[in-house]
Amino acid sequence: MNRSDTTIGEPGQLFGTGREGFTTRPVIAGRKGVVTAGHYLAATAGMSLLQAGGNAIDAGVAMGLCLALLEPHLNGLGGESPILIHHARSGRTVAISGQGTAPAAATIDLFRERGISLIPGDGLLAATVPSQIDNWITALAEFGTLSLAEVAAPALSLAEEGFPMYHGLRRCIESNQQRFQEEWPLSAALYLPEGRVPEWGDRWTNASWARTLGSLVQAERDAAGRGRAAGLEAARRHFYQGPPAEEIAAFCRDHRFRDATGEENGGLLAYADLAGFRARVEAPVSLEYRGLEVYKCGPWSQGPVFLQQLVLLEGYDLAALGHNTPDYIHTAAECAKLAFADREFYYSDPDFAVVPLERLLSKEYAAERRGLVDPRRASLELRPGDVAPRPLRLILGDERSYNGDTTHLDVVDAEGNMIAATPSGGWIQSSPVTPLGFPLGTRAQMFSLDPEHPNALQPGKRPRTTLTPSLVLREGQPWMVFGTPGGDQQDQWTLQFFLNVVDFGMSVQEALDAPTFHSQHFPSSFYPRAQYPGRLVLEGRIPEAVREELRRRGHDVEVTGDWSNGRVLAIRTDPRRGLIFGGASPRLETGYAIGW
Repeated sequence: MNRSDTTIGEPGQLFGTGREGFTTRPVIAGRKGVVTAGHYLAATAGMSLLQAGGNAIDAGVAMGLCLALLEPHLNGLGGESPILIHHARSGRTVAISGQGTAPAAATIDLFRERGISLIPGDGLLAATVPSQIDNWITALAEFGTLSLAEVAAPALSLAEEGFPMYHGLRRCIESNQQRFQEEWPLSAALYLPEGRVPEWGDRWTNASWARTLGSLVQAERDAAGRGRAAGLEAARRHFYQGPPAEEIAAFCRDHRFRDATGEENGGLLAYADLAGFRARVEAPVSLEYRGLEVYKCGPWSQGPVFLQQLVLLEGYDLAALGHNTPDYIHTAAECAKLAFADREFYYSDPDFAVVPLERLLSKEYAAERRGLVDPRRASLELRPGDVAPRPLRLILGDERSYNGDTTHLDVVDAEGNMIAATPSGGWIQSSPVTPLGFPLGTRAQMFSLDPEHPNALQPGKRPRTTLTPSLVLREGQPWMVFGTPGGDQQDQWTLQFFLNVVDFGMSVQEALDAPTFHSQHFPSSFYPRAQYPGRLVLEGRIPEAVREELRRRGHDVEVTGDWSNGRVLAIRTDPRRGLIFGGASPRLETGYAIGW
């Protein structure tokens, strides 16, 4: 019998129980709360907020601010942070639209006049409005309980007093040392103290960053007499309508830097773009799978592609196929190709384009698409469905791939509040540091310059981001939150984690430790939009016999390191026993889970 026809029992009875045996890290169990974050110091900050009486949203915002400092090669205050929240008291499950918009000056004609066919992935031209500050303040104002001063305190302490340099950040600085020194003087001054790459364990501070965040806290304090909401709004306005906005606009106006076009370009962001920006609380997109309600951000992200894969895969008995067998990997990869082809041709900011989500997520459409999966042969074609008008061609570049640059956080508290956020953008390797202590983002590289494409560049539009946190309820009650860095791969690695728990009965940590795979068959979302038809990337722990069978079926198999794909973090609840379980992938050095 297909598992979709069965009734799922209580968590801990039918699935997600795991087995006794070795895992790289323990499954973290708590009763009052569990946090996960891309850096252990951020996780510590989140736990300290919970223990001080804050809720999951307070803790999540505190961790997000810390991650913007601790992992500047993966995210920053100049970037973005899509968020999913379940608020226990109100019963609301929402998405915070965490993607900044294109500047008013950013038009297809402007790029055509400059002879640019693909928006570069570095420099200032690709900057959208920095949304992180507004996203965190919106989450805090709507669903938190503490002040900005309270949740920002750990990040300010780390910025002023310093934290130990670690391998991932050091490698990024080392690989960009020449560009910092020759082209980006503020980046060199900040990341190359005394003209050298910091050593592992060196104490690293960022006084400019601390001054910027501290100015928001001061704006909140100045408005404290008008109440908590007024204080948070004053901090938000200070960033988007005060000196930081003026500084960002001046930096874009007055500076020009060489980018991937080979030319020196300034930025298009202006003061009015920041002053008019506002993060929004939106309804997420959801789908039921095996009795679980799975929530994702809307098609301004790639989130619905996770759901498209689920509705395709529910037609298979995955447990019977066997975990990471040739049949399972082939089936999952072929379904991913179909879902991501639809992402490429139909997803966009729904304020600017009609995205046929109802059809794309329907069981009838999935049944039609499932018929395209040949169980014995890999497809080498990009096959979007025929569900709406679509562009006649895709503008792609040469063969280069995206290699990381995102982080993640989760929190679940005893009351049942949940938050999952995937901060990214504003990377120190992609754009020069501003006087505020952080770079601007380059997310506009994801826009198409083909006016027929639904994701075509338009002023005020959100580029279709790859950032995609996940939140799951069971019968309306909290069940799981999770996410990972990894660009286009995020909704492949997190899907495998989710299926490891739901269909293969693994514990959270077993599911995180399991070897992963991903397809690069479809166009990359990142400059220069490379595509590798049939490419299937496997972690080295997947056996050679499995790889050979996949090659025989026509996959272009590439083997990567044993522990190289992503860094999924996750928290799951067990309401029957009053427990909260958390785990962190051992990949990428610094991710951690803490329980209380």
